[in-house]
Amino acid sequence: MNDTHLRLAEFLPYQLSITSNAVSDLIARAYRVRFGLKIPEWRVMAVLGEVESVTQRELVAATAMDKVTVNRATKVLDERGLVGRAPNKADGRSHHLALTSEGRALYDEIVPQALAIESQLEAVLGSGEAGKLSATLEKLRHLVDEIDGERS
Repeated sequence: MNDTHLRLAEFLPYQLSITSNAVSDLIARAYRVRFGLKIPEWRVMAVLGEVESVTQRELVAATAMDKVTVNRATKVLDERGLVGRAPNKADGRSHHLALTSEGRALYDEIVPQALAIESQLEAVLGSGEAGKLSATLEKLRHLVDEIDGERS
């Protein structure tokens, strides 16, 4: 076998990418149809559902999305009355973002569906494999960060 020949279907980065896309598409369809949310908007809401409030910069870090995507998502959520903004006293150039009561109610409606999708995905893995997969993915993310840091 020639080690310099790429077999795309067996290429780990490709497998990770297409699996991630398939899962994201599944979730996106569910959230778009039932709740009128795109994936970036749901990610922002998911982070805000776990904390009292955050800045847009903190949302960028927490969601691993670029600042333009986060900005667009927060703008849509703000226009829908799902997210509110308050001045950041520590930095006048930014705001604290938080779910409104309407946003919290929608979040509370979505969470059971999100957990149900997660359960379906984990069920195929069997006992213990979901945790191993999660740990493996975390190792890969750390490795990518290290490699990326070496190239910067």
